[in-house]
Amino acid sequence: MNAVVWACLAVAGGLGAVGRFLLDGAASRRASGPFPWGTFVVNISGAAALGLLSGVGLPDDVYLVVGAGVVGAYTTFSTWMFETQRLIEERLVRVAVLNVVVSIVVGVAAAWIGHRIGGLL
Repeated sequence: MNAVVWACLAVAGGLGAVGRFLLDGAASRRASGPFPWGTFVVNISGAAALGLLSGVGLPDDVYLVVGAGVVGAYTTFSTWMFETQRLIEERLVRVAVLNVVVSIVVGVAAAWIGHRIGGLL
């Protein structure tokens, strides 16, 4: 990996993080209740995007920059787990379990669908 790829990776990560911030905020403003909709929407759309990228079959450096840079910074496992822990602390255990189960099932489905679509492109 050369300096250009590293620079592109850094910029891509910044773009992904800004995208997460914007979409999370927009989704959270539209939702009500304790379920962390912002993080859910971000992570599911990121799983679909990564699936799409893997299905397209990009060159390694491009996949690294877009997949790890943009999508890696866009999605957030740590926030997902933090919000799940917060729900448990607030005694919203059913919502916490729903957050984990639905995120995994829908996330895997979104990645699979994205991969299938990417393979058709």
